[in-house]
Amino acid sequence: MSASRKLLIIASCLALILLFATLLTLLILHRLGVINAWLFPVKPFSIVLVSISLSCGILAWSSRRATPKRNPSIQGQNSKPARPRWQNRLGAVLVLGVILLNVSTYLLAYQMTHVRVSGEPELGMLKPSNSQTPSDRGLAYTTHRIPISQTAWLEAWLIPPNLPNSKGTVLLFPGNLGTKGSQLLGPAETFSSLGYDSVLIDFQGVGGSSGNTITVGIKEAEDVVTSLEYVQSLNLPSPLILYGISMGTAAILRAISKYDIQPDAIILELPFSHLLNAIKVRFNYHKIPSFLIAELVVFWAGVQQGINGFTHNPIEFAKDVKCPALVIHGEQDKWTTVEEIQDLYENLQGPKQIVISPEAGHNSLIGVNRNLWNSSINQFFDSLDYRPES
Repeated sequence: MSASRKLLIIASCLALILLFATLLTLLILHRLGVINAWLFPVKPFSIVLVSISLSCGILAWSSRRATPKRNPSIQGQNSKPARPRWQNRLGAVLVLGVILLNVSTYLLAYQMTHVRVSGEPELGMLKPSNSQTPSDRGLAYTTHRIPISQTAWLEAWLIPPNLPNSKGTVLLFPGNLGTKGSQLLGPAETFSSLGYDSVLIDFQGVGGSSGNTITVGIKEAEDVVTSLEYVQSLNLPSPLILYGISMGTAAILRAISKYDIQPDAIILELPFSHLLNAIKVRFNYHKIPSFLIAELVVFWAGVQQGINGFTHNPIEFAKDVKCPALVIHGEQDKWTTVEEIQDLYENLQGPKQIVISPEAGHNSLIGVNRNLWNSSINQFFDSLDYRPES
């Protein structure tokens, strides 16, 4: 047996021993009350070690197959020559490279779609919290917990209008890793001043809501549906208008397309057209090769979350929108081009308006040119020909 094959077999065994030893240690410490084993990233940790063990085992097996024993007594007879060593090494490198690429993209997908509480020994981004409340801006509000199940909920703030009589209700949804306190208070101020009730909602995984995963608008679409049903149960004034920023727009469009909800109007600020393209653009911006890596991240995220990110394309969902829509975008947005926004806008089937700010990037226009943002919202609201059902 060659020295390299022995090393591969030893590495394969050590990876499995380390896995079982770690799991046993976690179980013992958990039973003793020393740690909470559920906070440890068992799944990705196990995937990595099992992949290492399998890769080393496969390489050891292939090296054995590639170097068969030959009987010196039959020298001179016709026999199949063994493959050159460089071919064996090249094959081993390719196999190992494929495994490492999948392991790394699996962990990257996990990191991008999971959040953790500060101090937890867990993979994932730090769960965003609400650093501000409406009170910090002089706005009255009440906190609502929208039930999803016995252990899951959405947290929402209800801000009443500044006028005696409400003109309607706006449901506000933040972007990726955004919270109602970090992204929605500014817009809510304007909606309140115009005479509308505002319901600011944290998606699952952020702010005051439960959960520890983020799916860039896929499962968040279910949060949109749940929120709309809850607001309808409160008998808040119509029209019911959905406002979303970035990921929030994708959740709104998906909810309309996949769950057939019927808001009276929608406001889409900084939407994106295709999930895969959005990830590729971000990788390229950070000098990370996007070819194949972006596809693998979307694939592994889908495996982890039980979703299909390759079909998460808001530009297609827009074809099912029949209600009035306002699209707001920044010409300097480094993630989504004006051409993509125009294509999405053209797919909207109802009455529609579009505002593209020359100076804004991928940030809410209200923070760049509040006067333009306010006038655009006011003009859109004035255009709504809403007649409540009798």
